[in-house]
Amino acid sequence: MVNYQSMADDALVKAYTEGSNEAFDTLLKRHQDRIFTYIHRIIKNEDVANDIFQETFVKAITTIRQGRYVHNGKFPAWISRIAHNLIIDYYRQEKSENLQSSDIQEVDILNRKELCEETIEDIIISRQICEDVKLLVEQLPPLQKEVLKMRYYRNLSFKEIAELTGVSINTALGRMRYAIINLRRIASEKEIVLTV
Repeated sequence: MVNYQSMADDALVKAYTEGSNEAFDTLLKRHQDRIFTYIHRIIKNEDVANDIFQETFVKAITTIRQGRYVHNGKFPAWISRIAHNLIIDYYRQEKSENLQSSDIQEVDILNRKELCEETIEDIIISRQICEDVKLLVEQLPPLQKEVLKMRYYRNLSFKEIAELTGVSINTALGRMRYAIINLRRIASEKEIVLTV
């Protein structure tokens, strides 16, 4: 009899791909409290949080079955990222529909789009996008990272960047172009949404 409780997350994923539903049940039990708490803390509506929680694990199952899960020892971060992206999708959809549920009892009447520049949801999403971008930038090759930071964080012109790094303006522009291409690729691979 296989002891799934003692297996690492990636070993459980592998066992699940080989047909063991019990392996996935173990993964679910291992991470369900943390994922649901994370979703509920942001959403604040138990029914919606439950829907997103279920959708998170359905998406995980689909991704694993399609062979798109990369075994890297970071299953908790991966499943959290799926939940996070679904939360952003939820807020985007709600924003586009511009609906306010009448069954929510604690409604902040001042937290309305037409009364302010940004809602709390916009602020949460914007902060998360900034954090995601910082993490993605750190994964760029050093020369691309250097140009990107000089341009966006220090607000330098490409002429100034070229002078400081000792390269031509075209080289600095090329590094920036490749940095942006790589950021998009990494974001896509990690299923990170970078738009509000």
